[in-house]
Amino acid sequence: MHRGSCLCGAVRFEVTGALPPPDGCHCSKCRKHSGHYFVSTEVPQGQLTVFGEDSLRWYPSSPKVRRGFCGTCGASLFFDPPHLDWIAIAMGAFDTPTGTRMDRHIFVADKGDYYDLTDGLPQNAQ
Repeated sequence: MHRGSCLCGAVRFEVTGALPPPDGCHCSKCRKHSGHYFVSTEVPQGQLTVFGEDSLRWYPSSPKVRRGFCGTCGASLFFDPPHLDWIAIAMGAFDTPTGTRMDRHIFVADKGDYYDLTDGLPQNAQ
């Protein structure tokens, strides 16, 4: 069981099972949503339980994706393509330890110019 929450604790969640390796998304939407790049793990919808859903807000950032955040503190929490059976959860929202490590960077063609990627992980342009 892995637990986490937003900054203020109004939205909490639990994930059953092991967390898959997270990726770091550098697309412009993830950077704007998170304030940097968005590191998340994708879990099956059925493994996630959310508490405090009355504080959870959803922003439809594209026709196929919505992004979840706390309506009280504004913490970025979820990347949800409702037409698929998984949801991505922000790694920074988990209580530690998570027992996983990043395995790649994606959309690096869109990354910010103010940082370099020097961790040696695979980098996908898109």
